[in-house]
Amino acid sequence: MSGARRVLLEPAFLLHHRPWSDTSRILDLLTRDHGRVTLFARGVRRGRSPLAGVLQPFLPLLVSWSGKADGGQLTGAELAGECRALPPARLMSGFYLNELLLKLVPREEAQPGIFGAYAVALEALASEQGEQVALRLFEKMLLEQLGYGLELGHETGDGDPLAAEGYYHFRPGHGLWRAEAGAGAYRGADLLALAAGRLETPESLRAAKRVLREALADCLEGRGLRSRDVMLALRREETER
Repeated sequence: MSGARRVLLEPAFLLHHRPWSDTSRILDLLTRDHGRVTLFARGVRRGRSPLAGVLQPFLPLLVSWSGKADGGQLTGAELAGECRALPPARLMSGFYLNELLLKLVPREEAQPGIFGAYAVALEALASEQGEQVALRLFEKMLLEQLGYGLELGHETGDGDPLAAEGYYHFRPGHGLWRAEAGAGAYRGADLLALAAGRLETPESLRAAKRVLREALADCLEGRGLRSRDVMLALRREETER
């Protein structure tokens, strides 16, 4: 994966960019067939660069580069079909998804499942679909694709099927144990709803957020998420107005 090459018109999304010299940028991209890569984009900070308006987050791109997949030189970029901009109120959710990908997806490993799910999540965020449902379903899929999928249909140990009317404790990396109601226990019905990807009630959506946050925190190994902190701060400001 690291040898010199030329790649033409690879489907990609821009996750992050930062300055590199006065006229250029370093791009962090999620690509369909080459996974997460970093490329150098020369001259794109010049005012007349045709790529300045193309190299933006959340837009489906076709990118070309030469050299190694990680550290190569961008040679071209264009929009891949029609684009739907994220509403301003949902931009932070988009940056949250990008930060998860930057911190959890390994470099230079093809991740077509993650690439496709990210495109679906962006489409949901750009539409009138539920924002929180879109985030939770992407988090669930990301864990599955990275090999950390949640076993939500059976208890740990004896393997008994979850009972909708039962209550359970969840421990990341270990599973579910039957528990008494209260003290942070999850309802079986809400866990089964998450397993099926059908978050149709406020209760199931709240439970999904808690479970997935615990599982992601375990994968992040103590690394915080700046986008999540910003979203929480914005929500606190809104409630104080």
